Amino acid sequence: MRLIFMGSPEFAVPPLEHLILNHYQVAAVYTQPDKPAGRGRSLVSTPVKRTAIAHKLPVIQPASLKDAEAVAQLAGFHPDIIVVAAFGQILPQPVLDLPRYGCINLHPSLLPRFRGASPVASAILAGDDFTGVSVMLMDKGLDTGPILARAQIPISALDTTGSLSAKLSLIAAQLLLEVLVCWVRGELTTQPQKEAQATYSAPISKEEGEINWHLPAIDIWRRVRAYHPWPGCYTTWRGKQLKLIEAVPLPGEGTVEVGQVVAMQEEKAAFGVGTGSGILGVITVQMEGKRAMSAADFLRGQRQLIGTILK
Repeated sequence: MRLIFMGSPEFAVPPLEHLILNHYQVAAVYTQPDKPAGRGRSLVSTPVKRTAIAHKLPVIQPASLKDAEAVAQLAGFHPDIIVVAAFGQILPQPVLDLPRYGCINLHPSLLPRFRGASPVASAILAGDDFTGVSVMLMDKGLDTGPILARAQIPISALDTTGSLSAKLSLIAAQLLLEVLVCWVRGELTTQPQKEAQATYSAPISKEEGEINWHLPAIDIWRRVRAYHPWPGCYTTWRGKQLKLIEAVPLPGEGTVEVGQVVAMQEEKAAFGVGTGSGILGVITVQMEGKRAMSAADFLRGQRQLIGTILK
């Protein structure tokens, strides 16, 4: 069986590696074009591209699959099935119609909940107790195709988008292997998604990471976790960005103004910030241009922080 793999971020790496290790014939790997990054704005490859090159697989990086030449090139690989994992493009109908066994997608949510671009962060922001991976047969809609299989896991209070995505990618890799065998044999029945239960997760912008201290502490805490590692949850101190890497919601003690920094007696949270409801205990921070450090270490060099009202 000839297979085309499409994916870009770190989430897609374990599924690709599992296919390779289990001796699937990966005819080519499709991924997003290299993009400028960092201070030098040098071109950076996707994690999937680096993995494919390490395994000496052909790599294709089309700007769009809507182009007739791109579709013709894809058809030239004669794929029996296309596997998609966070590729970053919606596949047009001519591509969906190419493989004999269709195109299947690995989506990190329990569809139809959190279709779209940021399902892992959305699950944390919503305070969900569980999330998971859905394997679906793709159609022309945005994550609307019928389900082939699902797997569910709990969301830990310590989970960030980074740590939860890593867990889900391993589950997706294992589930993919199980689905491929059964799907090709005709042993799976597709299950249509219930449209009435569908929700969507929009792309996250960098600006969403800025903290609004009027929100309840529990909401800001979820944002700290959901926006790690990107774009980060941040406030401003002395004209520079101060990221909150790790925090904990605490009940309010006495009268603390919204945005007011107070010293804390918590084991890990050296200081806290007043919010719309409760106090957000701060455990780990990162000042702009500096390394991440404990709140206690940061406070030793920034004692004027206590009593300040953060905007």
